[in-house]
Amino acid sequence: MANISASDVAKLRNITGAGMMDCKAALTEAEGDYEKAVEILRKKGQKVANKRADRESKEGVVLATTSNDRKIAYLISLNCETDFVAKNEDFVKKAEMILSIAKETDAKDLTDLLSKKFDSKYTIEEEIFNMTGVIGEKISLGIYSKIEAKTVGYYVHSDKKIATIIGFNKENVSEEIIKDVAMQATAMNPVAVDENSVSQSIIDKEIEIGKEIAINEGKTPEMAEKIARGKLTKFFKDSTLLNQDFIKDNKMTVKDYLKSKDKELTVTQFVRFSLRD
Repeated sequence: MANISASDVAKLRNITGAGMMDCKAALTEAEGDYEKAVEILRKKGQKVANKRADRESKEGVVLATTSNDRKIAYLISLNCETDFVAKNEDFVKKAEMILSIAKETDAKDLTDLLSKKFDSKYTIEEEIFNMTGVIGEKISLGIYSKIEAKTVGYYVHSDKKIATIIGFNKENVSEEIIKDVAMQATAMNPVAVDENSVSQSIIDKEIEIGKEIAINEGKTPEMAEKIARGKLTKFFKDSTLLNQDFIKDNKMTVKDYLKSKDKELTVTQFVRFSLRD
């Protein structure tokens, strides 16, 4: 049996980030062979991931960035089970590395991103399995989204629990405008850019809710239909980005704010994601 010293255990811990007892057990099983010990820990990570597959990973971090030319914006969430892990410096660094890989490779979608190389040995998907083994919580890549526009930008809240990426129809939009409108979307959670981009399923749902309320108040079905459709105007005002009151000056809408900067400037699309919704 190999003689496993404390320095051997510490060396493996530095390589893998696994706990001291796990490293000692892996080295003992591998008879002092570091490569075999790493593989043992990796397999353990996969077993832990499988055991925790039914757990919910509602904590984590949400991060965003843009391509160097500000034409493409990227957003990811790396999820875990507890806020304690989400605040761990190494966990956040892993999330930042995954976001960097998304940007460097311009990954097409979540499946594509998971298949990208995290390092010389593992893909991102395999590294997430490894993290599960080391941390002991279910870790998952919750969302990956990207948008393209003439100018893109993003806003990440200070707690890294919510972020928005946003696109505009013109080039060289200032950082001030980008931040103002991305913060608006982050804070006010609009369902779409404007009334023309609200999905029919959302409109149908709002009409149905409005009709049910009106009928419960004693209105006839015909009158309830008219009342429900009339309420759509207020819904579009409250729930679409360009029509919302601008949070920094509620005497104007977001659309008015943009026109005050450039009469032709508008938002083309956005993606907002929150771990708290």
